[in-house]
Formats: sequence, structure tokens, C-alpha cells
Amino acid sequence: MGINIILKKKVLCESKKNSEKISILNIKLLHQIFDTINISLLVLIFTLLFLSFDSQRKWSNTFRTLSKTRTINNNLIDYISKIEEFYISKLESLNIYRKTKPEDLIYLEKLEEKKESLFKKNLSSFIEGVSDSKYERGY
Repeated sequence: MGINIILKKKVLCESKKNSEKISILNIKLLHQIFDTINISLLVLIFTLLFLSFDSQRKWSNTFRTLSKTRTINNNLIDYISKIEEFYISKLESLNIYRKTKPEDLIYLEKLEEKKESLFKKNLSSFIEGVSDSKYERGY
């Protein structure tokens, strides 16, 4: 009987050691899985971060270009208005215009308008079309 008890204790001790080894292996495996997931998430976060920085940089460059274009357009409008103002002032200062008198006007005789009936107009265009072979006859 004493030997059976010793063997039972030995078997129990060995099974405890085996179960401890298995639980340690399970814990190590779980840690590796979580580490892999964490590293994958970090890589994804940094990739998206750099992509967003690149997009922001491109948008900033585009906005800067658009701002420069708007400034140039505003300057052009200012220059055009200044040039118009200059020429208008020059024209007004020349004062070469004078008031017209009845002697300066040229009178033309009024020409009579020919009134043609719609029927005659359509008939003449039809006759011209037939003579020019616009309208073909039969087969």
C-alpha cells in the first residue's frame, strides 16, 4: 500500500508539472498572438498617419497655388480698372468732341420696303427648288 500511495503522489506531481508546462505554453502562445496583433495595428496606424500627412501636404500645396492665382487675378482687375481710369481721363482731357449742329448731319432718303406676300415667297422658293433639282420627281 505504501508503494501505491508513493506512485500516486508521483503521478500527481508529474501531471501537475505537465499541466503547468501546458499552461505556460498557452500563455506564451497568447502573448505572441497579442504581440502580433499590436504590431500589426501599430504598422497600420503609422501607414495611415503618413498617408494623411501626404494628403494634407498635397492639399496645402493646391490651396497655396489657388491663393496665388486669386491674388494675381485681383491684381489684374486692379490694373485693368486703373488703365481704364487713365484712358477715360485722357479722353475727357482731350476735349476733341464738339456738339453737332444740323449742318453736320447727313440725311439719307428713306427707301421703300418691298412688301411681298407669303404665298408668292413660298411659291418662288418652291419653283427655285424644282429648277435646282432640290426636289426630285418620282423613281
